[in-house]
Amino acid sequence: MARNKVVICGVDTSKLPVLKNQEMRELFTRLQSGELSARQVLINGNLRLVLSVIQRFNNRGENVDDLFQVGCIGLMKAIDNFDLGQNVKFSTYAVPMIIGEIRRYLRDNNPIRVSRSLRDIAYKALQARDELTNRYSREPTVYEIASLLGVPKEDVVFALDAIQEPVSLFEPIYQDGGDPIYVLDQISDDRNKEIFWIDDIALREAMRKLNHREFVILSMRFFEGKTQMEVAEEIGISQAQVSRLEKAAISQMQKYVKT
Repeated sequence: MARNKVVICGVDTSKLPVLKNQEMRELFTRLQSGELSARQVLINGNLRLVLSVIQRFNNRGENVDDLFQVGCIGLMKAIDNFDLGQNVKFSTYAVPMIIGEIRRYLRDNNPIRVSRSLRDIAYKALQARDELTNRYSREPTVYEIASLLGVPKEDVVFALDAIQEPVSLFEPIYQDGGDPIYVLDQISDDRNKEIFWIDDIALREAMRKLNHREFVILSMRFFEGKTQMEVAEEIGISQAQVSRLEKAAISQMQKYVKT
């Protein structure tokens, strides 16, 4: 009895073959020598790669069979364009192409409408990116894409941004046997950082160690924003005394607050 059986597009994923690196190289050599039967073996031997990629899009509400078929198109493109001469693992090359194909499918089915002119520039930019990736075996810069298309780089950035599909804050971006990490967990919020309120507690505790006059001076200076002259006038001492007491109070607080 097969374990962990999942059927997608009529394919029993528990029975998918896994090719070793040496087998992959031999098959690519045969394919690039004109033996087309090797292509089908390469496709079947890398369907697990497609399965691993489409798991990233599970929470989009899309039909899994549809995503699998689209991912297979990306896999076939990767197989047809892979260069054995480059010192790159096939999976490293193929995963971005599979993801790109799925993202294009999602953009085409996005309910948010984008003008045809922007969409045209964006699709040309995506094609140019694939072409430059194949040429240089790396992700091209926006400037390189814009130069190839003959358009300003600002137009490329704007067009690509316009066709990006919305991403849920609760989309998992990493999971390794434990609790998943979501997009929300990676968003910085300067208004509510744990380090800030911890520092605030430490500061308040240190201020409690001051005598009354030092506490009043620091409160007026750093919480009310008053100058030393204004503090001096209000509590009836000289500015020099305020300055001396302020420095002494800060020095005392540094014993309790880690800098």
